[in-house]
Amino acid sequence: MSTPAGLTSALPQYEVGGKIGSGGMGVVFAGVHRSLGRAVAIKVLPSDLVTDPSVNARFDREARVLASLDHPHIVPVYDYVQTGSDNLLVMERLDGGTVYDRFRGPGLTGEQSCAITLAMLGGLHAAHKAGVLHLDVKPKNLLFTTAGVMKVADFGIAQVVSEGATLVTHAGEVLGTPAYIAPEQAMGNSLTPAADIYSAGTVLYELLCGELPYDRSRGAVSMMRQRIFSDPAPIPRVPAPLSTVVMRSLARDPQHRYRDAETFATDLSSAATAVYGAGWLERSSVPVHLAPRISGAISQQLSRQPDAPTIITPPIRGTTIDPTRTLGDFRGKELRPASELIAQRGPAPLWPALIATVALVALVLFPFLSPTTLNHPASALVVNGQVADKTVQVDLSKQITVSGRAAGAVELQFELRAAGVLLGRIRKGIAPGPEGTFETSLKPDPLMRWLAGGAVTAEVKIGDNLAEQFTLQSASHPMATVMGAGSLLLSLFALANIEAQMRALRRGHRRPAAPYVALPLGFMFGLTVWLFLTSITTREPSLGYALGSAAAGAIAAAGFVLATAWSARRARS
Repeated sequence: MSTPAGLTSALPQYEVGGKIGSGGMGVVFAGVHRSLGRAVAIKVLPSDLVTDPSVNARFDREARVLASLDHPHIVPVYDYVQTGSDNLLVMERLDGGTVYDRFRGPGLTGEQSCAITLAMLGGLHAAHKAGVLHLDVKPKNLLFTTAGVMKVADFGIAQVVSEGATLVTHAGEVLGTPAYIAPEQAMGNSLTPAADIYSAGTVLYELLCGELPYDRSRGAVSMMRQRIFSDPAPIPRVPAPLSTVVMRSLARDPQHRYRDAETFATDLSSAATAVYGAGWLERSSVPVHLAPRISGAISQQLSRQPDAPTIITPPIRGTTIDPTRTLGDFRGKELRPASELIAQRGPAPLWPALIATVALVALVLFPFLSPTTLNHPASALVVNGQVADKTVQVDLSKQITVSGRAAGAVELQFELRAAGVLLGRIRKGIAPGPEGTFETSLKPDPLMRWLAGGAVTAEVKIGDNLAEQFTLQSASHPMATVMGAGSLLLSLFALANIEAQMRALRRGHRRPAAPYVALPLGFMFGLTVWLFLTSITTREPSLGYALGSAAAGAIAAAGFVLATAWSARRARS
């Protein structure tokens, strides 16, 4: 590519050389200051945007701030020029290569990766204090001087080009490099230093393990969806102190990340010292300008573990290519915010989640809407001295006295049921007196006491007569019975398994059968929640309300799992 017309005339004090680089935010040419002999890099804003007055205004505003930044780990801006056809930034030229080059070439040790990140965070913190966001932090924008000092380049250029929004075509081609952007940047939300912290954490994640925290095999827009809808994969093969720091920097919610770049650097320096031992920064051979707070964190960690072993790690090499798409690649194509395309892909999880929420509310209400006692025909039986035409209180650990009338010697059958399910049965022969009356004592099965909690349905059958039913209230505390404590434990078991299905989906596992697996689990959850609430509120179990609660539980579980699956699918697609 030849030098653009007018570039030499726009910078008469510089001798302009050939092209030395390009990216989504412009083309870079070599240059030398004629009188000072100072080597410089001249970045030319994409010509597609020069005619846009709003871009020119942003460029002027950003360039003034960039020129004021003064930090050992920021590429200094010496000059900026606006002409009728060009917007130019004149910066220090760094000929030591990029972090991307070293990572894909000889590789970087863990100590070097942490040292580079400390330098990067130092530059970012200084820029953030000056009110400048980078918004395009990646290994290609981390440059070395010939002396090995790492500096961050291209501050604010992404903001100039797109006002911070990630731009894509209708086909999903992304301007720039999407592998490192924060979720809120992909969605076009308001941006804070937390966006740069996320990008810096992604760079550190990749340098330490050679991989990215999200699947990159399905395209750029898919990577951005994964950031929005899924948590990052835990960093592999990295010790806990470091992995904890990395994963905090990658929290999807900006509020859960580090509050500023220096806090991130403080924790990173302490974790690196805990993992690699004393002298790790010197062994990295990466010069880093440390703020007092960072140096203090290293010293404090050394005092906590004075005898910690020294660990030297082998280099990690990057193998994946991360192409950058420039504005020139999109000439003639319409660019729009990525959030529009992201919002259009895949089924929306709103409806299944809404239906599931309604079903969950119904599940909770059903037990309280059911009657306290069922409608039983009047009974002439007397149980423990209480007429059985109303609720009878019985201690199932003691003898039960039943009296009534019978036609001759017959068998008396005493049963307890909950929503039609048999809880226990007692059989005993009886012989009525001359007037046809009888009174007998029944010894309850020990299981009855442990099964029945709250109120249940008692059924007494004398010979061939129709069974008489009444409401029996157990003296046992519901939480000491299967109907109480047992149903609660089963509901928690079902809920844990439903959550396990949802957690697997959120982590990116493909489980097409998950909604179907959730149905029986939800049925169990709804049934046991109903039984628990019914027993502790001392309501007589009803089959209709039991089935209604079970159905509501199944719908709620399937709905929430389906909503989670759809969200995960949107992230992958």
